[in-house]
Amino acid sequence: MPEILSHIGNLDLLKRPKTAFLCSSKTTSRDILKSFDWATSVPKDSCIISGFQTKLEKDVLQLLLKRHIPVIIVLARRMYKVLPAEMQSAIDSNEALIISLSHLPRNSKQSARVRNKYIINIADKVVFGALDTSSSLANLTKDAEGIGSCTISKRNNQS
Repeated sequence: MPEILSHIGNLDLLKRPKTAFLCSSKTTSRDILKSFDWATSVPKDSCIISGFQTKLEKDVLQLLLKRHIPVIIVLARRMYKVLPAEMQSAIDSNEALIISLSHLPRNSKQSARVRNKYIINIADKVVFGALDTSSSLANLTKDAEGIGSCTISKRNNQS
């Protein structure tokens, strides 16, 4: 398992039961609606862990932050130099932890794979908000099977 190279925020969130939220980058309107429904129904005492990298993951992050649901953001790149305002507010409220697993200046496919595998390995439950079976994320579903996973929306890419 990769080492946390840097962090900002509430490390105690790592001790809580965590639900991973992961999405393929290719999504449909159905994926978006179902993921938004999921995010608005997450219990207040939950802790959600994700890379929050895809567009849908970022949108779900905004919903979670507005609801004051604790989040753990796992970066596949080096730590932010300046935090976005909404993340700083969550950090200040002890509702967020940002961890970096890489010294790379930008995400790479390899660092994203390592990040997603790390997220699945430390999560107690995994939710796939959108899963394109041709995506690299689909290869990680086997890792999630033993810890209780559910897929909100899964489809085969026919292109």
